[in-house]
Amino acid sequence: MRSMRSNMKSKASQKGFTLIELVVVIVILGILAVTAAPKFIDLQDDAKTATLNAVKASMQSAATIVHSKSLIAGNETSATSSVTVNATPIAVAYGYPISKDDDITAATTWAALLDASDFDILIDVVSGTVVVAPTGLYATGAAALAASSVCTVIYTEASGITDATRETYVVTGC
Repeated sequence: MRSMRSNMKSKASQKGFTLIELVVVIVILGILAVTAAPKFIDLQDDAKTATLNAVKASMQSAATIVHSKSLIAGNETSATSSVTVNATPIAVAYGYPISKDDDITAATTWAALLDASDFDILIDVVSGTVVVAPTGLYATGAAALAASSVCTVIYTEASGITDATRETYVVTGC
């Protein structure tokens, strides 16, 4: 009976962690945080890349709709024509939206097609290509594009009616 009482007292006196156990747990959590932190620190770049990939897909979808309207209108073989999308005239080359500054600027055309007012993006026309980049990170102009490592989507209009000369979309700098 006496050994039973002393055994109960020793169990009752152990109610928490020792200081050494707490320090070991804190050190282990610190090591885990240091090794895992770099994976989560770069999430902003991943988010920008994902956003621009989504913009690229939106551009491809919009161009497909414009091309479909051009096929219906029968002007897919013309280097310069236009179609109307959502009451907005869209200048097209070989049935795809333009990327050069014509009567309707390419930047305005793509802003209308993408409904860019909902995005924090800049649409610029540089040397016959449309450049879409996050606002505030891309300085406009060809020199800025050449020197830039900013994640951008670049669209070049179709230069003919064959598959080899069709429009191109490139996500670069990501």
